[in-house]
Amino acid sequence: MADSLRQEIADLKGVAEGYAARWQRIDNLAWPNGMRIAVNFTADFDAMLLRRLHNEPPMQLAKGEFGGRVGIWRLIELFDQHGIKATVFTVGRICELYPQALRAAVRSGHELADHMWEHRVPKEPELEREHLRKTAAALEKFSGHRPVGSRSHHTPQLLRDEGYIYNSHGAADHRPYYQLDSQGVPYLLELPFHFAIDDAMFFSFAWYASANTEQRLSDTDRVFDMWWAAFLQQYRQGGYLNICLHPFVSGRALRIAMLDRLIARMKTLPGVWFATCEEVARHCLDKHPARRVTA
Repeated sequence: MADSLRQEIADLKGVAEGYAARWQRIDNLAWPNGMRIAVNFTADFDAMLLRRLHNEPPMQLAKGEFGGRVGIWRLIELFDQHGIKATVFTVGRICELYPQALRAAVRSGHELADHMWEHRVPKEPELEREHLRKTAAALEKFSGHRPVGSRSHHTPQLLRDEGYIYNSHGAADHRPYYQLDSQGVPYLLELPFHFAIDDAMFFSFAWYASANTEQRLSDTDRVFDMWWAAFLQQYRQGGYLNICLHPFVSGRALRIAMLDRLIARMKTLPGVWFATCEEVARHCLDKHPARRVTA
Protein backbone atom coordinates (compact mmCIF):
# COMPACT_ATOMS: atom_id res chain seq x y z
CA MET A 1 0.00 0.00 0.00
CA ALA A 2 1.37 3.38 -0.99
CA ASP A 3 2.36 5.77 1.77
CA SER A 4 -0.09 8.38 0.48
CA LEU A 5 -2.99 5.92 0.73
CA ARG A 6 -1.97 4.85 4.24
CA GLN A 7 -1.88 8.49 5.28
CA GLU A 8 -5.29 9.13 3.73
CA ILE A 9 -6.78 6.19 5.62
CA ALA A 10 -5.16 7.34 8.85
CA ASP A 11 -6.55 10.84 8.34
CA LEU A 12 -10.05 9.49 7.73
CA LYS A 13 -9.86 7.33 10.85
CA GLY A 14 -8.73 10.33 12.85
CA VAL A 15 -11.69 12.37 11.64
CA ALA A 16 -14.10 9.52 12.43
CA GLU A 17 -12.66 9.03 15.91
CA GLY A 18 -12.80 12.75 16.59
CA TYR A 19 -16.45 12.89 15.52
CA ALA A 20 -17.34 9.83 17.61
CA ALA A 21 -15.71 11.43 20.66
CA ARG A 22 -18.29 14.23 20.53
CA TRP A 23 -21.15 11.87 21.43
CA GLN A 24 -21.79 9.44 24.24
CA ARG A 25 -24.38 6.69 23.95
CA ILE A 26 -26.49 5.60 26.90
CA ASP A 27 -25.81 1.96 27.65
CA ASN A 28 -28.65 -0.23 28.92
CA LEU A 29 -31.21 2.51 28.52
CA ALA A 30 -34.35 1.66 30.50
CA TRP A 31 -37.61 3.57 30.81
CA PRO A 32 -39.59 4.10 34.03
CA ASN A 33 -42.06 1.54 35.35
CA GLY A 34 -40.93 -1.09 32.89
CA MET A 35 -42.05 0.87 29.83
CA ARG A 36 -40.72 -0.50 26.54
CA ILE A 37 -40.56 2.69 24.49
CA ALA A 38 -40.65 6.45 25.01
CA VAL A 39 -42.54 8.45 22.39
CA ASN A 40 -42.18 12.22 22.13
CA PHE A 41 -44.80 13.98 20.06
CA THR A 42 -43.32 17.37 19.23
CA ALA A 43 -44.72 20.36 17.36
CA ASP A 44 -42.49 23.00 15.78
CA PHE A 45 -44.64 26.10 16.13
CA ASP A 46 -43.17 28.64 13.72
CA ALA A 47 -46.28 29.65 11.70
CA MET A 48 -45.34 32.16 9.00
CA LEU A 49 -42.11 33.33 10.65
CA LEU A 50 -39.89 30.90 8.74
CA ARG A 51 -41.64 31.89 5.53
CA ARG A 52 -40.93 35.55 6.24
CA LEU A 53 -37.30 34.76 6.97
CA HIS A 54 -36.95 33.32 3.48
CA ASN A 55 -39.00 36.07 1.85
CA GLU A 56 -41.51 33.59 0.51
CA PRO A 57 -44.64 34.66 -1.41
CA PRO A 58 -47.99 35.58 0.22
CA MET A 59 -49.59 32.16 -0.31
CA GLN A 60 -46.77 30.54 1.64
CA LEU A 61 -47.20 33.08 4.42
CA ALA A 62 -50.92 32.31 4.52
CA LYS A 63 -50.14 28.60 4.82
CA GLY A 64 -47.98 29.34 7.84
CA GLU A 65 -50.71 31.50 9.33
CA PHE A 66 -53.11 28.56 9.10
CA GLY A 67 -50.85 26.77 11.56
CA GLY A 68 -51.35 29.47 14.17
CA ARG A 69 -55.04 30.05 13.61
CA VAL A 70 -56.21 26.45 13.09
CA GLY A 71 -53.48 23.81 13.04
CA ILE A 72 -52.09 24.24 16.54
CA TRP A 73 -55.60 24.07 18.00
CA ARG A 74 -56.31 20.82 16.19
CA LEU A 75 -53.08 19.29 17.46
CA ILE A 76 -53.79 20.34 21.04
CA GLU A 77 -57.28 18.84 20.79
CA LEU A 78 -55.86 15.61 19.34
CA PHE A 79 -53.28 15.24 22.09
CA ASP A 80 -55.83 16.06 24.77
CA GLN A 81 -58.28 13.47 23.45
CA HIS A 82 -55.59 10.81 23.76
CA GLY A 83 -54.23 12.03 27.09
CA ILE A 84 -50.82 12.73 25.57
CA LYS A 85 -48.47 15.45 26.84
CA ALA A 86 -46.54 16.91 23.92
CA THR A 87 -43.67 19.37 23.56
CA VAL A 88 -44.30 22.54 21.57
CA PHE A 89 -41.02 23.94 20.28
CA THR A 90 -42.01 27.58 20.01
CA VAL A 91 -40.42 30.45 18.14
CA GLY A 92 -40.17 33.35 20.55
CA ARG A 93 -42.18 35.77 18.47
CA ILE A 94 -45.08 33.32 18.37
CA CYS A 95 -45.77 34.57 21.88
CA GLU A 96 -46.70 37.92 20.35
CA LEU A 97 -48.76 36.45 17.52
CA TYR A 98 -50.72 33.55 19.02
CA PRO A 99 -50.80 33.94 22.82
CA GLN A 100 -54.16 32.21 23.22
CA ALA A 101 -52.85 29.04 21.58
CA LEU A 102 -49.88 28.94 23.94
CA ARG A 103 -52.12 29.47 26.96
CA ALA A 104 -54.24 26.55 25.78
CA ALA A 105 -51.16 24.36 25.36
CA VAL A 106 -50.02 25.16 28.90
CA ARG A 107 -53.48 24.54 30.36
CA SER A 108 -53.39 21.08 28.81
CA GLY A 109 -50.02 20.34 30.39
CA HIS A 110 -47.90 20.51 27.27
CA GLU A 111 -44.28 21.63 27.46
CA LEU A 112 -43.14 24.88 25.85
CA ALA A 113 -39.55 24.73 24.59
CA ASP A 114 -37.21 27.00 22.66
CA HIS A 115 -37.27 27.12 18.86
CA MET A 116 -35.25 30.35 18.49
CA TRP A 117 -36.55 33.91 18.54
CA GLU A 118 -37.08 34.37 14.80
CA HIS A 119 -36.35 30.82 13.63
CA ARG A 120 -32.70 31.66 13.14
CA VAL A 121 -29.54 31.69 15.24
CA PRO A 122 -27.58 34.94 14.83
CA LYS A 123 -23.89 34.60 14.03
CA GLU A 124 -22.99 37.36 16.49
CA PRO A 125 -22.49 35.80 19.97
CA GLU A 126 -24.08 38.63 21.94
CA LEU A 127 -27.11 38.76 19.65
CA GLU A 128 -27.44 34.99 19.86
CA ARG A 129 -27.50 35.21 23.66
CA GLU A 130 -30.04 38.02 23.51
CA HIS A 131 -32.32 35.99 21.23
CA LEU A 132 -32.12 32.92 23.46
CA ARG A 133 -32.88 34.93 26.58
CA LYS A 134 -35.75 36.78 24.92
CA THR A 135 -37.37 33.51 23.89
CA ALA A 136 -36.89 32.03 27.36
CA ALA A 137 -38.44 35.06 29.03
CA ALA A 138 -41.38 35.09 26.62
CA LEU A 139 -42.15 31.39 27.12
CA GLU A 140 -41.77 31.68 30.88
CA LYS A 141 -44.61 34.20 30.97
CA PHE A 142 -46.95 31.52 29.64
CA SER A 143 -45.66 28.35 31.30
CA GLY A 144 -44.56 29.77 34.65
CA HIS A 145 -41.03 28.38 34.38
CA ARG A 146 -38.09 28.85 32.08
CA PRO A 147 -37.77 26.38 29.23
CA VAL A 148 -35.14 23.66 29.65
CA GLY A 149 -35.12 22.33 26.09
CA SER A 150 -34.43 23.61 22.61
CA ARG A 151 -34.72 22.58 18.99
CA SER A 152 -32.11 24.73 17.38
CA HIS A 153 -28.56 25.30 16.22
CA HIS A 154 -27.86 27.42 19.28
CA THR A 155 -24.29 27.03 20.55
CA PRO A 156 -24.20 24.06 22.96
CA GLN A 157 -22.05 25.97 25.44
CA LEU A 158 -24.55 28.84 25.47
CA LEU A 159 -27.50 26.50 25.98
CA ARG A 160 -25.73 24.83 28.88
CA ASP A 161 -24.77 28.18 30.42
CA GLU A 162 -28.38 29.35 30.18
CA GLY A 163 -29.69 26.33 32.06
CA TYR A 164 -30.89 24.13 29.22
CA ILE A 165 -30.67 20.38 29.76
CA TYR A 166 -31.50 19.05 26.30
CA ASN A 167 -31.58 19.83 22.61
CA SER A 168 -33.68 17.99 20.04
CA HIS A 169 -31.97 18.79 16.80
CA GLY A 170 -29.46 16.03 16.13
CA ALA A 171 -29.60 12.58 14.61
CA ALA A 172 -26.32 10.93 15.61
CA ASP A 173 -28.20 8.02 17.18
CA HIS A 174 -31.73 6.60 17.30
CA ARG A 175 -31.97 6.92 21.09
CA PRO A 176 -31.13 9.76 23.48
CA TYR A 177 -27.41 10.45 23.80
CA TYR A 178 -25.06 13.05 25.26
CA GLN A 179 -23.14 15.71 23.40
CA LEU A 180 -19.63 16.28 24.78
CA ASP A 181 -17.28 19.22 24.54
CA SER A 182 -13.64 18.99 23.48
CA GLN A 183 -12.63 18.09 27.06
CA GLY A 184 -15.12 15.22 27.32
CA VAL A 185 -17.49 17.21 29.53
CA PRO A 186 -21.18 16.72 28.70
CA TYR A 187 -22.89 19.72 27.18
CA LEU A 188 -26.45 18.49 26.84
CA LEU A 189 -28.65 15.49 26.37
CA GLU A 190 -29.72 15.11 22.75
CA LEU A 191 -33.23 13.84 21.98
CA PRO A 192 -32.83 12.90 18.33
CA PHE A 193 -35.41 13.09 15.60
CA HIS A 194 -35.04 12.06 11.98
CA PHE A 195 -36.48 13.66 8.86
CA ALA A 196 -38.17 10.35 8.01
CA ILE A 197 -40.45 11.10 11.00
CA ASP A 198 -40.99 14.74 10.10
CA ASP A 199 -44.32 15.69 8.51
CA ALA A 200 -42.81 18.48 6.41
CA MET A 201 -40.79 15.95 4.43
CA PHE A 202 -44.01 14.34 3.20
CA PHE A 203 -46.75 16.94 3.26
CA SER A 204 -45.24 20.39 2.81
CA PHE A 205 -46.20 21.39 -0.70
CA ALA A 206 -43.99 24.13 -2.19
CA TRP A 207 -41.45 23.76 0.63
CA TYR A 208 -38.87 26.56 0.28
CA ALA A 209 -40.20 27.42 -3.18
CA SER A 210 -39.07 24.04 -4.52
CA ALA A 211 -39.57 23.08 -8.15
CA ASN A 212 -42.53 20.97 -9.28
CA THR A 213 -40.37 17.86 -9.52
CA GLU A 214 -39.42 18.27 -5.87
CA GLN A 215 -42.87 18.69 -4.36
CA ARG A 216 -43.87 16.75 -1.26
CA LEU A 217 -47.49 15.71 -1.20
CA SER A 218 -47.67 12.13 0.06
CA ASP A 219 -50.72 10.01 0.67
CA THR A 220 -51.55 9.88 4.38
CA ASP A 221 -51.94 6.09 4.31
CA ARG A 222 -48.38 5.75 3.01
CA VAL A 223 -47.01 7.94 5.79
CA PHE A 224 -49.11 6.09 8.37
CA ASP A 225 -47.56 2.79 7.28
CA MET A 226 -44.02 4.22 7.37
CA TRP A 227 -44.38 5.80 10.78
CA TRP A 228 -46.06 2.75 12.25
CA ALA A 229 -43.20 0.60 10.95
CA ALA A 230 -40.68 3.01 12.50
CA PHE A 231 -42.52 2.90 15.82
CA LEU A 232 -42.80 -0.89 15.79
CA GLN A 233 -39.09 -1.33 15.05
CA GLN A 234 -38.17 0.86 18.02
CA TYR A 235 -40.79 -0.79 20.21
CA ARG A 236 -39.24 -4.19 19.62
CA GLN A 237 -35.80 -2.80 20.50
CA GLY A 238 -36.99 -1.05 23.63
CA GLY A 239 -36.16 2.27 22.05
CA TYR A 240 -37.31 5.81 21.43
CA LEU A 241 -39.26 7.76 18.82
CA ASN A 242 -39.46 11.53 18.37
CA ILE A 243 -42.24 12.55 15.98
CA CYS A 244 -41.78 16.03 14.52
CA LEU A 245 -44.96 17.84 13.49
CA HIS A 246 -45.73 21.34 12.25
CA PRO A 247 -49.15 22.88 12.94
CA PHE A 248 -49.37 24.33 9.43
CA VAL A 249 -48.64 20.87 7.98
CA SER A 250 -50.22 18.27 10.25
CA GLY A 251 -53.01 20.61 11.30
CA ARG A 252 -54.88 19.79 8.12
CA ALA A 253 -57.94 17.65 8.78
CA LEU A 254 -56.90 14.56 6.84
CA ARG A 255 -53.51 14.49 8.55
CA ILE A 256 -55.06 14.94 11.98
CA ALA A 257 -57.19 11.89 11.17
CA MET A 258 -54.05 9.95 10.24
CA LEU A 259 -52.33 10.91 13.50
CA ASP A 260 -55.45 9.92 15.42
CA ARG A 261 -55.28 6.44 13.89
CA LEU A 262 -51.54 6.21 14.53
CA ILE A 263 -51.80 7.12 18.21
CA ALA A 264 -54.76 4.80 18.72
CA ARG A 265 -52.77 1.93 17.21
CA MET A 266 -49.71 2.70 19.33
CA LYS A 267 -51.90 2.56 22.44
CA THR A 268 -52.96 -1.02 21.66
CA LEU A 269 -49.47 -2.20 22.67
CA PRO A 270 -48.41 -2.34 26.33
CA GLY A 271 -45.55 -0.30 27.72
CA VAL A 272 -45.71 2.83 25.55
CA TRP A 273 -44.65 5.96 27.45
CA PHE A 274 -46.07 9.12 25.86
CA ALA A 275 -44.04 11.85 27.54
CA THR A 276 -42.85 15.39 27.08
CA CYS A 277 -39.26 15.90 26.02
CA GLU A 278 -38.50 17.36 29.44
CA GLU A 279 -39.81 14.21 31.13
CA VAL A 280 -37.63 11.99 28.96
CA ALA A 281 -34.61 14.25 29.48
CA ARG A 282 -34.95 14.35 33.26
CA HIS A 283 -35.34 10.58 33.41
CA CYS A 284 -32.15 10.09 31.38
CA LEU A 285 -30.22 12.62 33.43
CA ASP A 286 -31.37 11.02 36.67
CA LYS A 287 -31.12 7.32 35.83
CA HIS A 288 -28.51 7.37 33.05
CA PRO A 289 -26.19 10.33 33.72
CA ALA A 290 -23.36 11.10 31.34
CA ARG A 291 -19.84 9.94 32.11
CA ARG A 292 -17.05 12.45 31.84
CA VAL A 293 -14.50 11.19 29.35
CA THR A 294 -10.85 11.62 30.28
CA ALA A 295 -7.93 11.21 27.94
